[in-house]
Amino acid sequence: MPYWKGEITVAKANMRNDKNPMPEQDPNVRNKNFLEVATGYTAEAAIDEAQRCLNCKHKPCVQGCPVGVKIPEFIALVAEGDFEGAYAKISETNALPAVCGRVCPQESQCESKCVRGIKGEPVGIGRLERFVADYYRENCADKEQIVPPEPNGKKVAVVGSGPSGLTVAGDLAKLGYDVTIYEAFHTAGGVLMYGIPEFRLPKAIVQQEVDKLRKYGVKIETNVVVGKTILVDELFEELGYDAVYVASGAGLPSFLGIEGEQLNGVYSANEFLTRVNLMKGYRFPEYDTPVYCGNSVAVFGGGNVAMDAARSAKRLGAENVYIVYRRGKEELPARAEEVMHAEEEGVKFLLLQNPTKFIGDENGWLKGVEVVDMELGEPDESGRRRPQVVEGSEHTIDIDAAIISIGQSPNPLIKNTTKGLETNKRGCIVADEKGATSKPFVYAGGDAVTGAATVILAMGAGKTAAQAIHEALQNKN
Repeated sequence: MPYWKGEITVAKANMRNDKNPMPEQDPNVRNKNFLEVATGYTAEAAIDEAQRCLNCKHKPCVQGCPVGVKIPEFIALVAEGDFEGAYAKISETNALPAVCGRVCPQESQCESKCVRGIKGEPVGIGRLERFVADYYRENCADKEQIVPPEPNGKKVAVVGSGPSGLTVAGDLAKLGYDVTIYEAFHTAGGVLMYGIPEFRLPKAIVQQEVDKLRKYGVKIETNVVVGKTILVDELFEELGYDAVYVASGAGLPSFLGIEGEQLNGVYSANEFLTRVNLMKGYRFPEYDTPVYCGNSVAVFGGGNVAMDAARSAKRLGAENVYIVYRRGKEELPARAEEVMHAEEEGVKFLLLQNPTKFIGDENGWLKGVEVVDMELGEPDESGRRRPQVVEGSEHTIDIDAAIISIGQSPNPLIKNTTKGLETNKRGCIVADEKGATSKPFVYAGGDAVTGAATVILAMGAGKTAAQAIHEALQNKN
């Protein structure tokens, strides 16, 4: 049912060059709470933004979407006020629109291809996707009727309930497969639950997506560590699965390897964010998960995870929060929006600096970090200019806590307990373009294959693998 009652007249084309701004909490208010930063478009703003779309015949924006959302088609429905229809159109290819609308790097994917961006700002595709998903959740979800398809007699196990695992499970369940997800934590959702803070992705939204999968017949077993509780081979031999999809993510943190890293008050970003998010540390003492920050916190790294950790520390009460990064601002790998939000909230950026050792007190608690200044030299293999130490530039920063956010890799547990499963030198599972691994009927995707990457790329791998698994099992018949 369209939002607007009566006849709708859509403007020929909204020729404004700028996006409708996204309403947000004031920075000095939001840096003291964990409520969502962006509050979302109104219906009027969404329709106005949708009318900026030129509905290009060659649809370049779709080419930039890893899951192939029919972007011009759903935006045309938004422009007409048919938000429920727009949700149905998005859902044809995207199982997590409320998630993607919030955390996808649209600026480097769909929106980077938008023709509108040539002479101005691209259409706010992500903002519209979020609006449509939120409208549907608030107005239509309760009346949604989901009828699980007829079983096809085949069973598939999914290892991990992050974005890739949820995607492959949903796609296969809709094809009639008996799907069970095995999740190591006590709550399903993977990185969506433990890694991304509430102020960027409310957990109630993730939970609703998980609950929706159950309506399709997907079973979820929590507190099951595949590789320890049960082996991949046992999923086939003892439980009778026809295929296994490994989407166990990249949860093994990397460390700096410098003196003092074992001091109390030094966290990996993985541990810190898991305490804050999954274990509800931000609601202490309502939840019994204290998270020590002290007055001054330094976060080492420049990606989105580093921004999440720094902004969380600020909300937990740290007065001085620093991002320490060995390159310059232009080289920060985090989304520009996340960097801007961090700056607005009072996070300080100490750029072209690198830690050399942590300094502790007599009781084994962190009290400072020694850093050196850096300068950028010639580009390295990544294409970014290589940072080089400025000799004699050592100096100390007083801090109470440190958060290491320099990357993550897959946990070696599945690799070490699964014979015939090929991995590369980074510990990532080797899989072809369809997700097939070296082990028959074992598929893999997401961060377990690529290393830490984006939610939407993991979802894209899940969609591709679901189709490949379906084809393989049908051919097996």
